[in-house]
Amino acid sequence: MQWSLILLFLMAQCCFMDCQLYQFHYINENKNWTEAQQYCREKHTDLVPVTNMKDMERLNNISAGHWSGAWIGLHDPTVGIRRQYWSLPGVEFNDNETNWYTGGSNVCGKRENCGLLVNTSKRGYVSCSIKRYFLCYNDTNTTHKYHLIKELKSWQQAQSYCRENHTDLISGMNQLQDKELEKVTKFTHRKPFIGLFRDTWRWSDGSSFSFRYWSLQFDNYQPNSGQCAVTLPEEKGRWQNQDCGVQKPFICYDDKVILIKENKTWEDALTYCRDHHHDLVTITNMDDQRWIQEKVKEASTDYVWMGLRFTYTLDFWFWVSDEVVSYKNWALDGKMDDCDMSGAMETKGDHLWKKVTTFL
Repeated sequence: MQWSLILLFLMAQCCFMDCQLYQFHYINENKNWTEAQQYCREKHTDLVPVTNMKDMERLNNISAGHWSGAWIGLHDPTVGIRRQYWSLPGVEFNDNETNWYTGGSNVCGKRENCGLLVNTSKRGYVSCSIKRYFLCYNDTNTTHKYHLIKELKSWQQAQSYCRENHTDLISGMNQLQDKELEKVTKFTHRKPFIGLFRDTWRWSDGSSFSFRYWSLQFDNYQPNSGQCAVTLPEEKGRWQNQDCGVQKPFICYDDKVILIKENKTWEDALTYCRDHHHDLVTITNMDDQRWIQEKVKEASTDYVWMGLRFTYTLDFWFWVSDEVVSYKNWALDGKMDDCDMSGAMETKGDHLWKKVTTFL
């Protein structure tokens, strides 16, 4: 997805800031999914993608009072071509890091699309509808990060339980290889669900977000069950697949760029963006970089704040939007990662990223 932004001048504090302007629009006109997609692309950006629970809250707020359901940007344009994802938003799947139980990813089992932990070093796939124990992750409690839930639930029900009571199903190799997880699973012979899944669904705008929020009655493998997704207010916004030819309202989204000339620190810039727009800007690929660097050329200071921050205690950089820091464009300035550092983009030259002390 091409993120939108606002550039804010920060002269006394060294850097400008880039804010992300991201708006949802409920279109109360009945169209089939393809017509809705065309409308959104002509008048806005595209049919809406949903990246996390924060987006779900916005989706529910904008569709409140409308009870017929509305098209979103998720559809199933493929036949059997599945991608693999982690349930926790922002965790990227890398097939090279996954150690499969049988030496493969169960490609023959068309209904086996939900991940389980075979043992501390092996993963596999089973049917999503079979009820099993499952593992939740909690990012707000450092004492007990992982929880083995000894209740029998389908994968979809397990995911819902973890999101309501913890953070999500455990996701990503960092969590699976954590010694703390080994302690939690040491005394069970069960093979619990983890946050690994695969499906054939794609977002209309081409973004690769793994977030899914299906109805608990959703069956992805029921023949001819529909290849386009709607959000259902009567199910707290959960999604259902329906026939793409049905006429329904729909939800579009907008990306826009606005230049704002105000002086802010990085912390104040983050607050301003979230209060007045969406968030500080995120850059996940070269297309985002090229698009944003054209805008920062209009700035009169040396740098522009981005939504990139360093956590000293955990020793890594992260985007405040929860996106993974996969694409990088750092300048070779030799500056070490330290406390109170944030990322900024040069407004001239090659528009490289700089590590800047947040409080000057």
